Amino acid sequence: MVRTLNEILTAKVNEEQFEERGRFFPKRPETLEQTGLQDIFLEDLVCKILLAHGSLSGHEIAGILGLRMKVIGGLLGDLKQRLFLAYKNTAGFNDFYYALTEQGRQKALLAREQSNYIGTAPVPFADYLTGIEKQSIRNEHPGRPELEHAMAGLVLPDDFFDRLGPAVNSARGIFLYGAPGNGKTEVATRIARCFTETVYIPKTLIVEGQLIRLFDPQCHTPAPAGFEPEAERRADQRWIRIERPAVVVGGEMDLESLEIGYNAQTKICEASLQLKGNGGIFVIDDFGRQRVGPEKLLNRWILPLEKRIDYLTLPSGSKIQVPFNALLVFCSNIDPAWLLDEAFLRRIPYKIQMGDPSEEQFVRVFMEAAAQMGVPFDCECVEYLLAKHYRDIRPIRGCHPRDILQQLVNIAIYEKQPPRLTKYYLDRSAELYFTAIENKVEA
Repeated sequence: MVRTLNEILTAKVNEEQFEERGRFFPKRPETLEQTGLQDIFLEDLVCKILLAHGSLSGHEIAGILGLRMKVIGGLLGDLKQRLFLAYKNTAGFNDFYYALTEQGRQKALLAREQSNYIGTAPVPFADYLTGIEKQSIRNEHPGRPELEHAMAGLVLPDDFFDRLGPAVNSARGIFLYGAPGNGKTEVATRIARCFTETVYIPKTLIVEGQLIRLFDPQCHTPAPAGFEPEAERRADQRWIRIERPAVVVGGEMDLESLEIGYNAQTKICEASLQLKGNGGIFVIDDFGRQRVGPEKLLNRWILPLEKRIDYLTLPSGSKIQVPFNALLVFCSNIDPAWLLDEAFLRRIPYKIQMGDPSEEQFVRVFMEAAAQMGVPFDCECVEYLLAKHYRDIRPIRGCHPRDILQQLVNIAIYEKQPPRLTKYYLDRSAELYFTAIENKVEA
């Protein structure tokens, strides 16, 4: 049975708990009821934590759960009264060290058969949906200053920001295409920096009894601590404040990664890539080179692109409807007209070609790369490089200055000489770099 967003969002949610100064803010729950979790679930989680740790104080248990001691104090007392827990020692004012009784150990073992999860208490799915809607990437509108700051250090055409800006503000699909080495991936991954607001996401979700790990350090960067220390102290510790997510996948992506994963041993789910990217950007690099054809892959994205919703299947077989709230960016070396038909192209409204840099841009990139590598810049040598190895011979690519300079530095290291721009070193670097590439093309 498919649950609609309206059905989920009409679940009992304390709106005041998620608002502060007009922005989404997950305030820490003051009662068990405000956690949105069933008592029996928290009881089992406490028992599993003690099974793993042996003996912990009430405050230590609360810290692992991400809840306040006053929220779980009654639950711990009830477990003690029902002989699942026993006091081991005092742990300061109005606190004790707790350990499992034999009866509690049996309860923990039974709970572990359902799931091995022993981390922070999860957040109900309805609360997550509230957070995603209130922190939508569509609420933020970066202008040229934000784009220039995000792309600092890159040499781009003068009109590039005028093409990229409207696409970023649409929060819809963008197709970056052009020859390899011209910075498509670098630009795509930097787009997330255009958005300056931080967002809150749950560390773990619970939906229909299934636990789903959402926070992933590979996709989510925790926001610097201390920005609003008073607010941070009042925040629900089951949530984490992060920079807007940036999920980047390449040729390794398959359709399975777009579904909720399930570990049969731990009985814990892993969030799909779309869930991890919600509220940020989702970059599909090397589009057209995945293990599944571009038509099948784009078919999977039709609904999220058009309706901004998606359907995911839980291990139980039931489907849940979730929002798709990310800026989708495709990067490809292939012209999209060759990859996709007109109907698909219409669903990706912004196509931006990243062409080869001009000679002037090549010199600027070369100068900056030389400064970064500690190689003294020589304009005459760069002119020699262009005249002998580029003009009427091969196209310029944005990555060439960095790659050629790296060759030059390695040659200098081998010869135990300080790296410097000379015609000799440039010829050797070009020979090493281009011959292998051109032989591969000819083969």
